[in-house]
Amino acid sequence: MTAPRPAEPPSEELSRLAALHGVATSYNPSPDRTVAASSVAVTRALAALGVDAATPQTVRAALTARERDVGERLLPPTVVGWDTRVPAALTALPEGTRLDVRTEQGETRASAEHLPPGVHDVTATAPDGRTAHTHLIVAPPRLPAPPGRSHGLLVQLYSLLSRRSWGMGDLADLGELAGWAGRTLGAGFVQVNPLHAAVPGPPTDPSPYRPSSRRFPDPVHLRVEDVPEFAYVEDRDRVRALLERAGRLREAVLGKGALIDRDAVWEAKREALELVHEVPLGPGRRAAYGDFLAAQGQALEDHATWYALAEIHGPDWHHWPPALRDPRSPQTARARRELTHRVDFHSRLVWLTDAQLTAAQRAARDAGMAVGIVHDLAVGVHPAGADAWAQQHYFAAGMSVGAPPDAFNARGQDWGLPPWRPDRLADSGYAPFRALLQALFRYAGALRIDHVMGLFRLWWVPEGHPPTEGTYIRYDAEAMLAVLVLEASRAGAVVIGEDLGTVEPGVREALRERGVYGTSVLWFERDWEGDRHPLPPDSWRADCLATATTHDLPPTAARLTGEHVELRDSLGLLTRPLAEERAEAAADTGEWLDLLTRLGLLPGAAGGTDTSSEEAEIQAVHRYLLRTPARMIGVWLPDGVGDRRPQNLPGTWDQYPNWRLPIADAAGRPVTLEELAASPRLRALMDVLRQ
Repeated sequence: MTAPRPAEPPSEELSRLAALHGVATSYNPSPDRTVAASSVAVTRALAALGVDAATPQTVRAALTARERDVGERLLPPTVVGWDTRVPAALTALPEGTRLDVRTEQGETRASAEHLPPGVHDVTATAPDGRTAHTHLIVAPPRLPAPPGRSHGLLVQLYSLLSRRSWGMGDLADLGELAGWAGRTLGAGFVQVNPLHAAVPGPPTDPSPYRPSSRRFPDPVHLRVEDVPEFAYVEDRDRVRALLERAGRLREAVLGKGALIDRDAVWEAKREALELVHEVPLGPGRRAAYGDFLAAQGQALEDHATWYALAEIHGPDWHHWPPALRDPRSPQTARARRELTHRVDFHSRLVWLTDAQLTAAQRAARDAGMAVGIVHDLAVGVHPAGADAWAQQHYFAAGMSVGAPPDAFNARGQDWGLPPWRPDRLADSGYAPFRALLQALFRYAGALRIDHVMGLFRLWWVPEGHPPTEGTYIRYDAEAMLAVLVLEASRAGAVVIGEDLGTVEPGVREALRERGVYGTSVLWFERDWEGDRHPLPPDSWRADCLATATTHDLPPTAARLTGEHVELRDSLGLLTRPLAEERAEAAADTGEWLDLLTRLGLLPGAAGGTDTSSEEAEIQAVHRYLLRTPARMIGVWLPDGVGDRRPQNLPGTWDQYPNWRLPIADAAGRPVTLEELAASPRLRALMDVLRQ
């Protein structure tokens, strides 16, 4: 069998053109290895950026045009000024250039010096008559550090069922957890999964990381009984029937071993909320709703319109009638008017969900939490969903975000998420990113950014091609960071970047300079450039959220016992013999336990008492985290009751119930929020951190 021929690398002219548009022509899967990107990947990426590079002739023409444009322009579309520093792009303008600055606050100035934080409009007029318009982002130099050192809980909200939830955890459960953890455990934060709006089913994609919209929340998380109008629904027989149905959904999960059925939960809640929608709002509530609609504007109208149209034409706008695929077409405007009642229904759901999200953060702060609720920003959106429809101008057509081949995955990854176009973000002054952050910071004490490296570059995979045939596209990281720091500072919020895995040199340093925290997971903290032994606690970074595990990794009990290897073996996911995997996992765990013992963090190690207790080992792991300088320490809530099952097992789809498991104890029995609050095991673990 003949081996496949290597992909043809880009030509010299194509490489120059690509560089001018931020398209990489090679990547480094390891520090000592460089792999050339294929000319197909580079050409397709340029096409997605509106550049024709299909032939040598078009490459040459595009290169000439781009070099001329860059050479002749006065200013790029967006420039950044940190604090009061005037950007170099403005100080380098030809002598005698006149500036007209319109500040975000509505002032008119003739200078870019000493501007307040914000995104300002600048027009430059050179002596030779050339003019240029740019967006000037003025941001504080860095985010303030979180107040003091804190510990908190990490939880997937859907998995946190109380005796009042409707078959999955909801926002009232979140508020209860935060109120209890703040007052009783001294916790400073609760971190949850993304609560973004999902593409409707059935079946709905259970992953919270492929949402329909990142800007607006999902009403499936509502506690229906907490909506004021629910008490005034006239048809009490239907209300009773719905509450009984909710009870059956809850008991199926808690008492009968059923998986969380998001679609069934939503169907019950949707029926209840349809009844609520028919209840007139009182004058005060009506005024508040009107203010919310006005503040959210066109973006909310588009979002609600997409959901109204999806009820008729299905949840993939690519298959709608052609005229409706354009959110600005006359036909879409007419459909919006005809569907006014349904558009209002979906707008109302966003308002109600926003109110309960705000209430959860208020409950956290009232309980003494310095940070409160840490929300999670997914790396992208579903290609069929509301954001991809409403913001088509900003997305790269025919491209998907993923990851290149590396030591852990030789085939690379395709996440099925359309990427933002960096050129159009810059042209708009990063308006979509700013609006997204402003929406999330309304109710977040902190924001975790999934795959924070995406602020710097993303791996684009051409549609119809494997992930191995992609290439990196660079974003203006300084502008992205400036927007992030600006909006987080305005909200008084902390930012945590998920920077696990392969990270480009300089990224962590750039994030740290701006006050963005990183993520450190115990099992990955080794001396990778030396003997690869576990990293001593005083060698950890301080500006991070330190944890023992995450939603994508085995719970600590499973790792300590090796059960995570057995699980992967049972699903056929191992790439080596089981004995080898077992031995490596045992050696890895053994090294950590040896270190914990040497540091005196495993009680009784020297006195001959039982040190093999799983509970004692989990406590020792968290004593170790406390020994590091990390300013935030997170406890995976299922670890507090000995849960063995990961919430998500990467590399699986229907082989494993990803995103559908309730929190359970060591025997696999679901544990309610009320039982968690009464758990001596969880209390003992949290006492470790309180000390």
